[in-house]
Amino acid sequence: MNATHFGTLNYTILGIYLACMLGIGIFFSRKQEDSEMFFLGGRKLPWIAVAMSMYASLTSAVTYLGLPGTAYSENIALIIVCIMSPIVAPFILLLFYPLYHRLQVTTSYEYIQKRFGNSAHFGVAGLFILSRLCWLGTVVYAPALAMSIVTGIPLWGCICMMGLLATVYTALGGISAVVWTDAIQFLILIGGAIWVAASLINGVDGGIQRIITLAHETGRLQIADWNIDLFAMSGPIVAVSFFFQLMQDYGTDQVTVQRLMATGSLKKTIKSVAFNACTDFFIIGLLLFIGLALFAFFQPLELPDGMGGDKMMPYYIIHYLPQGISGLLITAVFAAAMSSMDSGINSIATVLITDFKKPLTHPPGFKPQVSRFRFPVSDVTLARILTVVLGVLATGLAFYVSTIGGIIKAFASFMSLFSAPVLALFLLGVLTRKGNFAGWLVGLAASIPATLWLQKTIEAHWVYFFPFSFLIAFSVALVASRFFQTSEAPKELTIWNKD
Repeated sequence: MNATHFGTLNYTILGIYLACMLGIGIFFSRKQEDSEMFFLGGRKLPWIAVAMSMYASLTSAVTYLGLPGTAYSENIALIIVCIMSPIVAPFILLLFYPLYHRLQVTTSYEYIQKRFGNSAHFGVAGLFILSRLCWLGTVVYAPALAMSIVTGIPLWGCICMMGLLATVYTALGGISAVVWTDAIQFLILIGGAIWVAASLINGVDGGIQRIITLAHETGRLQIADWNIDLFAMSGPIVAVSFFFQLMQDYGTDQVTVQRLMATGSLKKTIKSVAFNACTDFFIIGLLLFIGLALFAFFQPLELPDGMGGDKMMPYYIIHYLPQGISGLLITAVFAAAMSSMDSGINSIATVLITDFKKPLTHPPGFKPQVSRFRFPVSDVTLARILTVVLGVLATGLAFYVSTIGGIIKAFASFMSLFSAPVLALFLLGVLTRKGNFAGWLVGLAASIPATLWLQKTIEAHWVYFFPFSFLIAFSVALVASRFFQTSEAPKELTIWNKD
């Protein structure tokens, strides 16, 4: 297809936005006195900004473009996800964050160290780094490809604008720059989605009633089949699967935990989680509605070959909205990608220093000023160097993703193999006093081949992968732990603490 020229006005708007993001990084660069400021903002960041940042970080451009694309091409079955978000919130606030705040951790994996020891600590932190690096490549490449096709901006230009600029302001301003740029990006994301929805309602003859009627007639209001089927997306399994996936995302993943720990108190964390759950409910529903509206809008029109899915929303923005407005809304897609990029590289840098560098250079029993190895630079300088290296690496991975196929599906399978057992380890630690790392290793050894069997031999629907892997890992670990003699964990490291 021939892309519409992006236009001078749109380039100007996008340029102003990118310059503002860089300016925020420069502003906060002067306040990065130590690693506590760089990684946690001194634990004094406003809860509302943290809540916006958390939502923007996890709502990648893949989600921002993919949900309308799914509703356009298939149905709104993923509406179940927004229902599960407020249901999961009380569980993570009960199980994880009271412990994190009591222990004053910087990363969630510090809890694993205190509960299970160094081997578990390094292993889980390492899995996080590998999975998030792969994730970063996809959340930059996928929207860059869609934007390149519909705007005419070269693919390499889209990748570099999203990846490298986010790296620069994150390296300068640390978590403070990440949170405040994410807060702005959150407002752009919300405003952009509302504007597109309103425009489509006005553009479809019959408005909302016509959109809903056509969606019903074509089966797009189907919220999955409620009959359990191992080879189809059934409603109950979607609910169970995303219950555990959201618990992993919001309860144990460092991208989220780091932001919530930056609020400085459990009370502010509760406010942030509640805000995020309500926003999740609204935005997922809105994005799915946009997909239905796009289907109604384009129903009588002829589309170019290859147009569909996650390209539909940017295609509509560029071809059917005026210059300036389209620039603002395309900026929302860039905002979605950059908010995920900055959060990812900042969290990985935090884990590398907190979970690897500090334990190796300041082992237990050493005084804080005594180091086994001496680094020639401060933690803040090292964090900035790591941020730049990680940003360039993640941007390079986005270019690499563009040369191969099926990476997103492969990554989803990988997350089921390894993130689900990680959640099992956290819950083993929080819910039991006798659960131990050796038992979890047995659970991990059982869950990986069992999940591969489900994926490759049975070829079940992907929605089964995460809950299946989690349940195998947790149940086997629970039983196996009883065969390894270890002392019971202190009550203060579990939810059974009386304080």
